[in-house]
Amino acid sequence: MKAKETVSEFFELHGQAHSGELFTVNRLEEFGCSDTNLPSGRRDFYKISLIIQGGGTLSYADKSLHMTGPALSFMNPMIPYSWEPDVAHQTGYFCLFPETFIDQHLKNGGLAQSPLFKVGGNHVFFPDAEKTAFLQNIFESMVRETSTSYAHKHDLLRSYVQILMHEALKMEAPDTYYQAGNSAQRISDLFQNLLEKQFPANPPHQVIRFKNANEFAAQLSVHTNSLNRALKETTGKTTSEWIADKISQEAKALLLHSHYDIAEIGYCLGFEHASNFNIFFKKQTGQTPNQFRKATVSIS
Repeated sequence: MKAKETVSEFFELHGQAHSGELFTVNRLEEFGCSDTNLPSGRRDFYKISLIIQGGGTLSYADKSLHMTGPALSFMNPMIPYSWEPDVAHQTGYFCLFPETFIDQHLKNGGLAQSPLFKVGGNHVFFPDAEKTAFLQNIFESMVRETSTSYAHKHDLLRSYVQILMHEALKMEAPDTYYQAGNSAQRISDLFQNLLEKQFPANPPHQVIRFKNANEFAAQLSVHTNSLNRALKETTGKTTSEWIADKISQEAKALLLHSHYDIAEIGYCLGFEHASNFNIFFKKQTGQTPNQFRKATVSIS
């Protein structure tokens, strides 16, 4: 899988230099967005965009959407996406911020459970004229605030971000999606990214969230059969095979490099009973966890 694009790389793609600020906000017409395609991939930052005039095609997961302003969109590091502008002149705004900008209040609050934070949630909204004017004022306020020396400006900027999110949640998601031609690859990328985010595991109290194909499919908002087909087409392996391989790798690492007992390791990897973990591990490796740990110690 490709490495995530950084904020600096995003700025460089647009012929701009990144200031190094934790939170940045820009006007589309001043940033060269009309002339720059964004290739499909994941970014290591959050992006909220308001297109007022202009448009293009936004593709993510198994969806593509032709957007004509006004349009408000929310992208996050979990979502690989691409953007192809199709209008020579675009006006609007976008703001970028990393995971470290999001404070605990936002992470633990109700907004963190909203569709805007979910891999398979709604991420594009079409405001009316009155709403667009209100959103434009919020972005202009952010533009002004980023140039101040106010000691608590990041707290204020977080408040503006929350207002944008609340306004989005009041709006209905668009029904103009169509299936993208490379949807299998996007679903596969989303799944693999979600799988990787669960590791490394941290026993004894942390338990992986998604343990089977149905749970992954539900999180990605696709049918289990669709997820299996996408992975089989792009990787040659089923969802269950991917999950089993990853859990087996993590189990080996914990058995080799941690002092946790086998029951604790099994529990954190989704096995409520040690006997089930033993059966799984032996099926994957030909040895029980205890045999694997003892054999490795004796060799070393």
